[in-house]
Amino acid sequence: MEYIRQVLDVKGRGFWSVGPDDTVFAAIELMACKQVGALLVIEDEQLIGIVSERDYARKVILKHRASRETKVREIMSDKVVCIHECSTINECMTLMSGRGFRHLPVTEGEDNHPVGMISTTDLVRSIISNQKSEIEHLKHYILG
Repeated sequence: MEYIRQVLDVKGRGFWSVGPDDTVFAAIELMACKQVGALLVIEDEQLIGIVSERDYARKVILKHRASRETKVREIMSDKVVCIHECSTINECMTLMSGRGFRHLPVTEGEDNHPVGMISTTDLVRSIISNQKSEIEHLKHYILG
């Protein structure tokens, strides 16, 4: 059984973030630069939201708003669901698929301090890697 902590150990810990008063344009620019689909929204060292390309498409583009004038706080999701780094990949997949999330902040400790971000792509890569390893172990076992 693999844990989210192990996925972060391979992927790398850390995350990209913006402030709630940053412009949506700045957020999208950072996402493009860092090649990520979502950013955590941090204020006073606290996680207060998440903003994604989906938020941009649905809450800015489709509503004919200006990304250089719209603040992140106006489009971010402020009811943030997180997963603890001690959770399993299966628990994470269940949560993400059940709620329609593509990105999920990862927290640690009792204060749920953010330590990373998991995407569905990260989970798929991890599952494929685990399956390849398992197949190799089985081949070696069968062939002696």
